[in-house]
Amino acid sequence: MTGRPAPAPLLIACALGIEHLALRSGDRSGAGGPVTVLRTGMGPRAAERSVTRVLDDPALRTAAVLATGFCAGLAPGMHPGDLVVAEETRDPDGTTPCVGTDLLVKELVRALPGRTVHTGPLTGSDHVVRGPERSDLLATGAIAVDMESAATLLAAVRAGTRPVAAVRVVVDAPEHELVRIGTVRGGISAFRVLRAVLPAFFEWHRSLLLPRR
Repeated sequence: MTGRPAPAPLLIACALGIEHLALRSGDRSGAGGPVTVLRTGMGPRAAERSVTRVLDDPALRTAAVLATGFCAGLAPGMHPGDLVVAEETRDPDGTTPCVGTDLLVKELVRALPGRTVHTGPLTGSDHVVRGPERSDLLATGAIAVDMESAATLLAAVRAGTRPVAAVRVVVDAPEHELVRIGTVRGGISAFRVLRAVLPAFFEWHRSLLLPRR
């Protein structure tokens, strides 16, 4: 008798210790398969190295990859605690289309009622974006920026064909600029939001495991 194949794993990648803490302390009971939460370190090169190394492990070679953590909103009217679901990630190294954006939006609305969810391109940067640079990036069509998502997803698809996505929580925006990332520890809503996103991630992952008709 042939056993059912093991479900494909899920790799959730973030950069910062506080992001990792939020994800590790969230409810993981709804996972549909093996889940690894990876702290890559800050910046695109650190993300690329970490994701490439981890996906070389035979246990994770077929993993779906979801990049998450905090980001800077680019559009007027965005607020800390808003969610960004990327339709694609982009940086100077390339553009990566995301899978299952509509499902992620639906599940995030269910998991976090009352939170605003934005969709659109998520752009990458190798530094913290401030001031007028936001307007320049907004003019490209991007709605948010972070330093790791684009590098994470590009490294993931270069390592093999797999579903990828990116979900970020806004920690600062044009009208709510942070002085330093450490102020996140002061209790703003972004940490609590990130801690609550796991059920949506697990539903996204579960949908990928369903047989295609």
